[in-house]
Amino acid sequence: MADSFTTRTINVTTGSTETVYDLTAACASFLREVAPGRDGLLNVFTPHATAGLAVIETGAGSDDDLLAALHQLLPADDRWQHRHGSPGHGRDHVLPAIVPPHATLPVIGGALELGTWQSVVLVDTNRDNPRRQVRLSFLG
Repeated sequence: MADSFTTRTINVTTGSTETVYDLTAACASFLREVAPGRDGLLNVFTPHATAGLAVIETGAGSDDDLLAALHQLLPADDRWQHRHGSPGHGRDHVLPAIVPPHATLPVIGGALELGTWQSVVLVDTNRDNPRRQVRLSFLG
């Protein structure tokens, strides 16, 4: 049985362009504060209908590749039934079905147990909403 549950909401500004925003440092900082030396799980959740979370390599082109792949899967055109906002905005509402709004990650000794090149990222293709929230919850 877990000894504690601690949660915090962080605010992220993604801007007016599609982005892959790296949350890894914020996750690590949260864990250093609330889970020093402890094992457990970190749940990361974004309460938005047009954003998702992923664990990918960043900085070597994979973030741009992810956005390019999403453009192919979810083109920003007028095919979408959901039509308010920017042209093609309906695809932003389909994004969380492909890039879910949550991730649960192992924490060992108070640190994220990620692979060498893995980062936790917020994927935001919605240019109409530059302000996002991300909830970090440690259970351990």
